[in-house]
Amino acid sequence: MQAKAPIVPTNNDRAADVAGVQIRTCPALLLAATASGQGKTTLTAALARHHVRHGRRVRVFKVGPDFLDPMVLARASGAEVRALDLWMVGEAGCRRHLYEAAGDADLILVEGAMGLFDGEPSAADLAARFGLPVVALMDARGMGQTFGALAHGLATCRRDVEVAGVVANRVGSARHREMLTAGLPPGLPLLAALPRLEDAALPSRHLGLVQAAEIADLDRRLDAAADALGPSPLASLLPPVRFRAPAYSSHPPPLLRGRRIAVARDAAFSFLYPENLRVLRALGAGLTFFSPLADAGVQADAIYLPGGYPELHLQPLAANRAMHAALRAHLAAGRPIYAECGGMLYLLERLTDKSGHGADLVGLLPGQAQMQPRLVGLGMQALWTDAGEIRGHSFHHSRMTTPVQPIGHGVRQHGERAGEPFYVHGALRASYLHLYFVSNPVAAAGLFLSASG
Repeated sequence: MQAKAPIVPTNNDRAADVAGVQIRTCPALLLAATASGQGKTTLTAALARHHVRHGRRVRVFKVGPDFLDPMVLARASGAEVRALDLWMVGEAGCRRHLYEAAGDADLILVEGAMGLFDGEPSAADLAARFGLPVVALMDARGMGQTFGALAHGLATCRRDVEVAGVVANRVGSARHREMLTAGLPPGLPLLAALPRLEDAALPSRHLGLVQAAEIADLDRRLDAAADALGPSPLASLLPPVRFRAPAYSSHPPPLLRGRRIAVARDAAFSFLYPENLRVLRALGAGLTFFSPLADAGVQADAIYLPGGYPELHLQPLAANRAMHAALRAHLAAGRPIYAECGGMLYLLERLTDKSGHGADLVGLLPGQAQMQPRLVGLGMQALWTDAGEIRGHSFHHSRMTTPVQPIGHGVRQHGERAGEPFYVHGALRASYLHLYFVSNPVAAAGLFLSASG
């Protein structure tokens, strides 16, 4: 295959009209790997930071459901990071995101999930659907010419996926780089050889990367990663990709007009799709934000408790009894609370972390939960409501027990087993599911309306 030569495009045809279809062009790359843990987020963040430092506008996307990687990528790029997933977001939603980004960005970067061909749909499916050239990242530790064989397999596995080049991570020396390059097939360039940079590594914990706000020297790490790119061809812009305009999308009905929704947002509760907030505003809701960790109370027509890390903040969450009382008063008045994953755990009677330390929490949902050493729930699921299907995903390390019987379960994207239970307890709705409101705004509105409307 013939690799593309890096160029700086003029972008004069940013909004060309071809055969009646509106087209926007913008350089774009999908950064994939052979597996998780290869360094995709570090590479994507390094590229974003490099181009931002050179005065370019960079928009970054993340394949699949993820809350933690986008926090780092947003810091690196200086712009909000959205999800791209052909199942959860849908082809039309992905097309809309890319088309909008092409209208105001100089470069679009898409970070893959797991390996290039993993999942149904996979990052490769996304690249094929939208014509995104792929850069394949591989951890080269302990590897020589076999690196080339793996790169050849990635590049030739599917004819509809263009692998523009490869990046070697954790390269030990100049001689090591020579060995890696020697094994590559003709036409498949080594675009970068990144050294083993411990000072640029991104720390992680049980659900993934540490939240960006918790990494005190994150900007220094991002700059170090960007510096490591050196004179790599990745430091230039590739030829533009053509993005077709999406079909017209109607606005949702104003089902939440005049309603005030308070959204929990602090170090314990931060797993939230930005698109969810836009949907709530489009439905007519006014949003405010509060901290279960620090605030003494909350007043609203409905409350949204997203996921996060309540297990890392057990003592301050347990000690804030004023917030417990405010939440109890809210629910006693028949006003809705919608809680996802960590938000649901916070409403239980007791939560115990992996070390065995527990705390009594709000107690609005009878039961308790215990953090586990291994992953308990993972995967894409849909929830069926009176307004139809709404999609999302599950990802958690805890097990909970409750005498409350679920009114239904999520439907897994793959497999026959029942998905996560969905609980209704008075005006409380709760589940391990992280729902993507864009997939069904009307169903999302129902989460924040009382039984009487």
